[in-house]
Amino acid sequence: MRLKNLGIRLGLVCLVAASAGLSIAIISISKVLLVLAALPILLMGKKSAVDGTPVEKMWAPLVATVVVFVFALSLIWTLAPLDQALGALGKYGKFLIIPVLLVLIQTRREAYYALLCFLGAQVFLLSSSWLLYFHVPLVWATSNMAVDRYAVFSSYLDQGIMSAVVAAVFWHLKALAPNKFLLYTAIAISLMALGNVFIVFLGRTAYLIGIVMVSLAVFWMLPRRYRFAVVLLPPLLLLLAFFSFDKVAQRVSFTRAEVSDYSAGVGAATSADNRLDFWKASIEAIIEKPLAGTGVGSWATTYNKIQKKIYPTHKDLTVGGNPHQEFLLWGVQLGVGGIMLLVAFMTAVMLDLRKMDTPVGRAGLSVLVALAIACLFNSSLYDAYIGDFFCLSLGVLLAYGARSCATPQLQKS
Repeated sequence: MRLKNLGIRLGLVCLVAASAGLSIAIISISKVLLVLAALPILLMGKKSAVDGTPVEKMWAPLVATVVVFVFALSLIWTLAPLDQALGALGKYGKFLIIPVLLVLIQTRREAYYALLCFLGAQVFLLSSSWLLYFHVPLVWATSNMAVDRYAVFSSYLDQGIMSAVVAAVFWHLKALAPNKFLLYTAIAISLMALGNVFIVFLGRTAYLIGIVMVSLAVFWMLPRRYRFAVVLLPPLLLLLAFFSFDKVAQRVSFTRAEVSDYSAGVGAATSADNRLDFWKASIEAIIEKPLAGTGVGSWATTYNKIQKKIYPTHKDLTVGGNPHQEFLLWGVQLGVGGIMLLVAFMTAVMLDLRKMDTPVGRAGLSVLVALAIACLFNSSLYDAYIGDFFCLSLGVLLAYGARSCATPQLQKS
């Protein structure tokens, strides 16, 4: 019976780890099953881990749980309609993936299988997007951007960011390869993922994250006394990408034109134009309610209220709107404390990762840095697909690192 329960638990863990590279429907189903599987362990107070660091001694699962609790508490004062507030709370429920994975993954072997499933699904996703780029029809490509933007399940914006993250993860985890064949395979996959970023997709945030991921990798490769020189690398890489890849040059030039037009007051409701409007209104909302904010799911309601003061004919945003900036989104909903809570979550993840073996720690820190950058230009944790990807990535890497931290043959960071 025990073996049967182990098989079910491990199967669910592997399913949710692989779902990060599959469709949103599979992600949603696997998350529900994973939480249901974790409830008996949590309610019965069973030991959370057999190998490595127990969950009780980690910061990330604790702060992730606090995040969901605080957003749930803000239901008391939210200005949003109840259905919108509950829908937004459900989006933040993805934070529970991290503690649940750490509870269910109890041994190094289980963590190894989960990591393999996660990496394998990412290779499948990368390969699929390249096939679409070369106009190979794929029956499983369900995105409405599959034909012209080469995104498989979500948008080219999401998948570009994911590709940049996966490039860094494979690059750092290559140190765990048991032989040269797998080492070179990991390097090849990392380069294939970077190709996805700069050749296949159009996302400007992905370009920035890709450049930072390469810069971080070079930073860690250099001797400590030379690492300061890496500050010069991002602008050099941007210039290289600008002159090497047509899509990068087009998007960078387009961004400059958008910002220039907005500054001159002749914006045309472009991506950058809308973001700047959203950010300006969000800052105003935080200033108005800096302590508690306006509650979970209230950003669209608050934005519409502010805009109607300026433009009486303003057309209300629909349900699920966000300012395309995660820090401001949390600030509007929870006040300044919300921004501090998001920073606390990222800090907690960083503290846990720094205790882990070098390859896993660096891979996880790369994911965390990518998340922080993505949150500056998008509501990446609030959004369904990309938010799930980040939480699953961090959850799997934290679980693998925690269950392997006592392994003597790996160097400490």
